Amino acid sequence: MDDLHDADLPGARPHERWMRLALEEARVAAAEDEVPVGAIVVAAGRVVGSGHNQREQLADPTAHAEMIAITQAAASLGSWRLEGCTLYVTLEPCPMCAGAILQARVPVVVWGAADPKAGAVESLYRLFEDQRLNHRVDHVGHVLADECGRLLTEFFRAKRRTQGPDGP
Repeated sequence: MDDLHDADLPGARPHERWMRLALEEARVAAAEDEVPVGAIVVAAGRVVGSGHNQREQLADPTAHAEMIAITQAAASLGSWRLEGCTLYVTLEPCPMCAGAILQARVPVVVWGAADPKAGAVESLYRLFEDQRLNHRVDHVGHVLADECGRLLTEFFRAKRRTQGPDGP
């Protein structure tokens, strides 16, 4: 699926361009010793919200990258309805984040690496396609998936090295 909001960007493919900005957020999370997931919300060709995981820093189980980016976008646009926006996230959204995306009426989500343990778009659940819900979300997965996945793999590999096989 082509993202109609960004179809006129010259040069690079638009999904990859925006996903690279989400990857920058993920790298900030890694530098803060947070699970490296990043997200941005784009409206009318500009970033209106961004975030990275901050669960440890904020001691908040809901402080996922998508939740923070959605909150910023809503504040920036002055509306909880994020119609006309595209959310880019480096990891397939979990059930909580998929629920927030649905509630915010985000029409398009582009995600990077699949999440076989918690993915709610394609891996474990298909919430965006559930006919019982009153909103549908178009989605494109596996954009820069190798790069997104490698960042997560390297983070957890380093964690295991410093914590040892039995954890902290």
